[in-house]
Amino acid sequence: MAETKLKLALLNGDAEIFHSIQGEGVSTGCPSVFVRASLCNLHCRWCDTDYTWNWEGTPWAHDNDADPAYSKFKREDYITELPVHKVAETVAAFPCTRVIMTGGEPLLQDEAWQELMQLLSDQNSDYYFEVETNGTLIPSEGFDQSVHQYNVSPKLANSGNEKEKRCRNKALEFFARSEKAWFKFVISSDDDLEEIEELIAEHSIPTDRILLMPEGRDEATLQSRRLWLVDLCRDRNYRYSDRLHIQLWGSKRGV
Repeated sequence: MAETKLKLALLNGDAEIFHSIQGEGVSTGCPSVFVRASLCNLHCRWCDTDYTWNWEGTPWAHDNDADPAYSKFKREDYITELPVHKVAETVAAFPCTRVIMTGGEPLLQDEAWQELMQLLSDQNSDYYFEVETNGTLIPSEGFDQSVHQYNVSPKLANSGNEKEKRCRNKALEFFARSEKAWFKFVISSDDDLEEIEELIAEHSIPTDRILLMPEGRDEATLQSRRLWLVDLCRDRNYRYSDRLHIQLWGSKRGV
């Protein structure tokens, strides 16, 4: 039987697996080991991990297209396949039991992540697993049993994705019913808020599990939206999330 492999992003020639702190969402500030999957079923214009999907020859637009120094990524330079047991060995070498499966879109590789979670849990029952997902795919029963927390970030019109691709009703309803799920919306304008509140009402998303986060890949952009969004969260009774890693290190990989 062929061994299971995970398709992961490449960073400096190695799979992008690193020890840092969670910079977004309800777990902000928690020491974590990040494992970054390659591949995504959405293609957001403002994505800051577009090296996981924006390959040469693909038709998708990105905000960075206006930058003469920017170009699409050569696929073989930014993706690797690593046996799951090797991923587990790398993760287990860090003195940290919170593991964040990120991407890309991790749920495209549901079965392989299940195997990874099982291998790590067999070594140490203290492992805590978070998955960062765009909320378009329903996890399998086995995955759902193993994961502890979903960080669901449904995409809005500002992402540039067509609505039928970014809003999958059955998946959103699954996460809205899950006590493991937190919803994080990236927001840049009042129009985004109107769209968010339509989604909340349509799918009965619990208000106390919603976080709003300013869109921005640099500190100047975040600061221009931060105070406006904080006031909005206070007045509408939503939880606010910043992007701590951008404040600390800027738009860098592996931190």
